[in-house]
Amino acid sequence: MTTPLIETRNVGKNFGALRASHDINFQLEAGARHALIGPNGAGKTTFINLLTGVLAPSTGQVLFKGTDITNVAQAERVKLGIARTFQINRLFRGLTVLENVYMAISERVGAAPFMLRPAGKRRDVIDESIELLETLKLADYAHLRVSELPYGRQRLVELAITLGLKPEVLLLDEPAAGVPSAESHIILDAVAALPKSIGVLIIDHDMDLVFRFAQYITVLVRGAIFAQGTPKEIGANADVRAVYLGQATHG
Repeated sequence: MTTPLIETRNVGKNFGALRASHDINFQLEAGARHALIGPNGAGKTTFINLLTGVLAPSTGQVLFKGTDITNVAQAERVKLGIARTFQINRLFRGLTVLENVYMAISERVGAAPFMLRPAGKRRDVIDESIELLETLKLADYAHLRVSELPYGRQRLVELAITLGLKPEVLLLDEPAAGVPSAESHIILDAVAALPKSIGVLIIDHDMDLVFRFAQYITVLVRGAIFAQGTPKEIGANADVRAVYLGQATHG
């Protein structure tokens, strides 16, 4: 068996007397396309915060490629290769798309301290930035200010920034939230085209998006894993429909 990219062992988090999550045993493999769903208050955000180091667990362990990172800080987890899309960076709306991506890559390669202006002179960083923009079909927007872009493409710029960090684990927290429905396919197409080596975990309320994206789904209820399986298995699970899918259908 291969070692999971990221794993939790009996992870739990208490906020005083409130038990937000408990006994979560979870694995994300290299190349996985995994979804995390659950009703409001299920503990999804708490769990993602435990994976990224925003929160420290009250119990259990978090491992990255078999190494215990339970006490590793958030910034260090990013350097290890754990990236949380759309919340890891804020876009500089007054700068161009290329300048935003350039700064993220400069930070990764250690060029940031030597930049005299956002679009510095490191040709290798510029080339990597442009290549990344081409991959996400953003090259035509490279020299536009972020503020000039439609919202869906601003979300793609955030994805480009995160991919510039060369993550091995990518956590997509409601990636299409706020994106007009006519543009949501842009986000999903970009995710579908990501390198197969990256393990991707998507957290979303949009069941159409989840079932189109995921090869495997974990359902959280009241801070614990309620069910796991393929989209077909989860869709056919009457208990899941009762606690989540049915609730979502009926508001």
